[in-house]
Amino acid sequence: MSAIITQLPSRKPRTLRFFRWLWRHPAVSTGGFIVSLIVLMGVFAPLIARHDPYAQDLIDTLLSPGADHWFGTDDYGRDIFARVIYGARISIIEVVLSVGLAMIIGIPLGIIAGMAGRYTDMIIMWFMDMLFAFPGIVLAILVVSILGGGLVNLLIAISLFAIPVYARLSRNLTLGLKQMEYVEAAQALGLSNYRIIVHYILRNAIGPIIVQSTLTAGTVILAAASLSFLGLGVQPPMPEWGTMMSDGRNFLGINIYLSLFPGLAIMLTVLGFNVLGDGLRDLLDTRS
Repeated sequence: MSAIITQLPSRKPRTLRFFRWLWRHPAVSTGGFIVSLIVLMGVFAPLIARHDPYAQDLIDTLLSPGADHWFGTDDYGRDIFARVIYGARISIIEVVLSVGLAMIIGIPLGIIAGMAGRYTDMIIMWFMDMLFAFPGIVLAILVVSILGGGLVNLLIAISLFAIPVYARLSRNLTLGLKQMEYVEAAQALGLSNYRIIVHYILRNAIGPIIVQSTLTAGTVILAAASLSFLGLGVQPPMPEWGTMMSDGRNFLGINIYLSLFPGLAIMLTVLGFNVLGDGLRDLLDTRS
């Protein structure tokens, strides 16, 4: 019995190896911690926030941070801390749906362009170049102006200028991977294009795509906040960070906290995604 016990693997070396891995990759650990913190804030917002983000108290308006209201109150007496916490939930939805929609549309288009080649490649990339001709935020403003404000139209607008990014990335990866020996061997064996794409192209392209998704997430946060700040995105009274900054700009001389804390939340979230993306890029780069 004692011999069996001594042969059981110890959990302590695994824990030590995990912390050593985090120490060797500070960008991944730091960015992952910040992003995880924002996600947990959004998921457990009802448990973290002490006040209702929509509850108004016209007596206690424009209060400075204190014991009862940690971030103060806005011009309607709503708790800024609760609204920032619930704003994390909206930002998570914006990132997941916008990036997800862009990947669902852009990646298959890029793979088709890379695998088909010639005229199909030229036509698809021509449309992608048309979208690239517009600056991302300008294209999003144009789309939202046509479709109208709101969260759904905001997600469509942001996804539209992110689609060419994934289309070009997946096309370039496909062009490189289909020249590899194992792909040529699969084609010689008569495997269908579907099986080649799923088992050889996507499996080897997933790393750069994940890195790009984390970098795109920061752009999505900034674009969504910018459109909401201009009144073209999420509409009041929803606690979206860009909308909160827009509401607070009229009271900068009285109470700066209305715009300060949502702005810090945007900065921290974008920083987390960018640092995580840089760390994953270095980690997944086989040449480093």
